[in-house]
Amino acid sequence: MTATVAGSSRPEIPWWLILIEGISLLILGILLLASPAMTTLWVVRFVGYYWLIAGIFKIISIFMDSSGWGWKLAGGILGIIAGLFVLGQPLVAPLIVGASLVIILAVQGLVFGAVSLVQAFRGGGWGPGILGAISILFGFMFLSNVWGYTLALPWAIGLMAVIGGVITIINAFRMR
Repeated sequence: MTATVAGSSRPEIPWWLILIEGISLLILGILLLASPAMTTLWVVRFVGYYWLIAGIFKIISIFMDSSGWGWKLAGGILGIIAGLFVLGQPLVAPLIVGASLVIILAVQGLVFGAVSLVQAFRGGGWGPGILGAISILFGFMFLSNVWGYTLALPWAIGLMAVIGGVITIINAFRMR
């Protein structure tokens, strides 16, 4: 089965694969809401294994395609170090990974907000200006209490996963 989009042909994703994705997302969300600490430990552990394995494969890929070998080597070494850290520090790693995510979101909010404000002042209208101000506000809020938002992260991700899982399941059945 192929679907034609704008003259190009690409394989269509089977509806049941999307259903499995939605069910997995829903289960993860329920687990994060029901037992945030234990689920976070397992998710971060999984991420540690992923980083470790991806780092090893990135270094191996240098021998198959040497273009950009410096970036591949740096990414591989970073992945291996991050994976070993997360796996070696199972109780500290969720806090570090969570805090890093909160800081990244805060900086992203500040940058997005500044860009949106510049667009608004250049004649982009009120919409980008309001969104920019809200993004900057959230960026400063996240930076003002990184550990508080880190501890709230499992519930926020769990809620988004439940909502996203339900929407994905509904869309899977619509595709069918």
